[in-house]
Amino acid sequence: MPLPRSRGRRLAPLLAAALLLATPASARDFLSRAITPLAPPSPLANRLTHLAPTADPQVLRLAAQALSCADPGAERLAVIDFSLPSTEQRLWVFDLVRDRLMFRELVSHGQGSGDAMASEFSNVPESHQSSIGLFRTLNSYEGSNGYSLRLEGLEPGINDQAFQRAIVMHGADYVSEAFIERTGRLGRSHGCPAVREEIAVPLIDSLKESQYLFTYYPDPEWLADSAFLRCPRDDRQLASVTR
Repeated sequence: MPLPRSRGRRLAPLLAAALLLATPASARDFLSRAITPLAPPSPLANRLTHLAPTADPQVLRLAAQALSCADPGAERLAVIDFSLPSTEQRLWVFDLVRDRLMFRELVSHGQGSGDAMASEFSNVPESHQSSIGLFRTLNSYEGSNGYSLRLEGLEPGINDQAFQRAIVMHGADYVSEAFIERTGRLGRSHGCPAVREEIAVPLIDSLKESQYLFTYYPDPEWLADSAFLRCPRDDRQLASVTR
């Protein structure tokens, strides 16, 4: 697995050596466990794991932690695992009120993030890279890519330029099994998490208006520094103060 691009600090020598020797799956698990607290899985994490048994439980655990920090009363949560190739269904949408999995879908990453595998992420305009971290959803609208969903990045320096970059969720004809059969991967966006055209409308409608999207990649600096992944138990709802 390619190492994520550094944002100004180097990996500790021991961590870097362990990553070089690790398999992709074990590297992902090592990073998550080495950099994030090993608190017992929360009830929400257990619910997500039950609803999406094919997803990496550690990714769902981090998503649950971030959401519990931002908005414990949220009704819907989408999770994207960008450590998986674009040929796999790596987007899950959860209805937390009815306790059900609404969607498990293909989702694209940005042209600048990689080919079949994403490995580079950015918060910079015109980078054409995807961003990681926690997002709040805004309104839906009809735009140049059809029915789309605006996203507000909640993590300073990580994804907080998403709105200015026009990073939105939308449908695209290059997100399909047929495209994978022809090219060996999905088509790529300018950084937007694009989904199949056939499900774009119901999926966007399930997430619009102050729900949440958590996008994961084992970036060591983000895992170490994200306020949403290290939220004190007595200081929840970090995101609410930014509204």
